[in-house]
Amino acid sequence: MNFSRRFIERTYLSGVPLPAEYVVLPVRRLRSTFRHLFPERLVPDVEPRRPALAWLNYHHLLYFYTVAREGSIARACAVLHLTQPTVSSQLRTLEGAFGEKLFERRGRGLALTETGSLVYRYAEEIFALGRELQETVQGRPTGRPLRFRVGVAEAIPKLLAYRLLAPALTLDTPLRLVCREDEPDRLLADLSLHALDLVLLDAPAGGAVKARVFSHPLGECGVTIFGAPTLAAQVRRRFPRSLEGMPFLLPGAHTMLRQSLEGWMEREGVRPTVVGEIGDSAVLKTFGGAGAGLFAAPSAVERDVCRQYQVRVAGRLPKMRERFYAVSVERRLKHPAVVAITQAARTELFG
Repeated sequence: MNFSRRFIERTYLSGVPLPAEYVVLPVRRLRSTFRHLFPERLVPDVEPRRPALAWLNYHHLLYFYTVAREGSIARACAVLHLTQPTVSSQLRTLEGAFGEKLFERRGRGLALTETGSLVYRYAEEIFALGRELQETVQGRPTGRPLRFRVGVAEAIPKLLAYRLLAPALTLDTPLRLVCREDEPDRLLADLSLHALDLVLLDAPAGGAVKARVFSHPLGECGVTIFGAPTLAAQVRRRFPRSLEGMPFLLPGAHTMLRQSLEGWMEREGVRPTVVGEIGDSAVLKTFGGAGAGLFAAPSAVERDVCRQYQVRVAGRLPKMRERFYAVSVERRLKHPAVVAITQAARTELFG
């Protein structure tokens, strides 16, 4: 079977597959023909070379994951039974593959960068799936719970956060709750990257959020003023006028409750003595329970606050409304835990 120079140039060099009738041609004969017609060129393989695809070295990822989990290269080496130069070299290779730094020096230790934190979350999922695969192949039940990652804004009272999330823990489906508290902007950024399944806020997600997220109302309630028993008794009779000059603990400056309280005080002409501004709601209630001052909290958790912090109700502000939202990337809620949370909040907690 003879081949012309033009035929080979048109097919072999250009990467176009050979016609079906020539597929049976022995490889050696084709290479020999090519050498004869093109002696000045190197003979490539029969299949034209294609660019190598980018791929992830899972050994390198395991070394990274172990270092991040153990907190130092030295401890990771003990777990992996490898030397420090080996692990350090593989980490640099992985960083080169990603084109990003994964660790940064912090004192004598290592801390994850923003990219490193993202890679760590993926690595955690990858190796968890790997363990599940082994258990499945070996015929053992995995019992792997559904991971439910929730971000809670710092302004949300801890007792209310528990009451909102508790229904998710009663599902028939095994669930592992991963809860993180942070500023709303950071939580919403992670939500947009699908690093969180849900974010609880005291206000709808603002227009500054670049990603497409949806704020689902959970409900609303009034506001209750609490205080240590003696302090609450002093202001209960002539409330709210009796607040004038009384020690008061305000929540953090950027919370909706703080804005509502200051607006109400301005309208009513009531000026308590502000003795503290505390961003953490649990710390604020602890100070209030110790008698440092009166404080406000959503009426939906009134009984829980009185029981846990040993305080009493000084008065109620039913016209001041606190609203709460579940923010997700879904317009129509599908996640079973999110559905359970929203239904319970609307029918029981705020119903």
